[in-house]
Amino acid sequence: MNKLHVLFLALISIVVLSACGNNEKVKIGVSGTDTTVWDFVAEKAKKEGIDIEIVSFNDYVQPNTALADGDIDANAFQTVAYFDEFIKERDLDLVPIATTNLAPMGIYSNKIKDLSELKEGDTIALPNDVSNQGRALMLLEEAGVIKLVDNYNGLDSIEDAIVENKKNIVFKEVAPAQIPRTLDDVTAGAINNGIASDAGFDIQNDSIFLEDDTATPYVNIIAVRAEDKDNETLNRIAELFQEDDTKQLILDTYGGSLIPTFIPLEDIGW
Repeated sequence: MNKLHVLFLALISIVVLSACGNNEKVKIGVSGTDTTVWDFVAEKAKKEGIDIEIVSFNDYVQPNTALADGDIDANAFQTVAYFDEFIKERDLDLVPIATTNLAPMGIYSNKIKDLSELKEGDTIALPNDVSNQGRALMLLEEAGVIKLVDNYNGLDSIEDAIVENKKNIVFKEVAPAQIPRTLDDVTAGAINNGIASDAGFDIQNDSIFLEDDTATPYVNIIAVRAEDKDNETLNRIAELFQEDDTKQLILDTYGGSLIPTFIPLEDIGW
């Protein structure tokens, strides 16, 4: 093999290695330990030269603060209702670029099998953050446990929101991630989908009441910094999430416990 041939092969190797090393790297924050769907999206993205690193958080605060601080490039863990309230309270310049799914909130209990079994003065644990608490109250109204004020905005305090509580149910405010641990001490608890899953619950079979797919304010989103809302790579990742094969994976993997919800941002107030 002559020197020119060797040099040519060496140059080709350098070009190939450089190309492999030039993949765009994107960090996406999620909450909880189940990354099945994002692992699937990451595999698709990799074929297009996008390396997705999934960063897991164990609460609902850090994914947004990490995004605002530039530690991650996007997050996908929260409902639009929670997002809207969070960025307003913290004055964060974040925006959604796509919807993903609806993760139904459910009522769970270690003591009763149906909400009709609730007795006078029983206790129900509710999330202590505003948007998830409002969501839980609307779920309990849907179940017939309480009645809320007309045109309830999802933000009023428990006292201001409830106009009818026939069984005088006591509501205990608890950090969302802690509610599964309180179920031996309360009659029931309203638990977010991801938290329930991480606690070992079968969403469809263990919940005694489950949200349906009409709960538009609680559709989950992909969020980015406002300055990146037109970023081609991030928007391509959003498109990959909303493809039919991703939808089918969600349906096959989660059944009705996670509902693909790919709707225009205008439908969620953006």
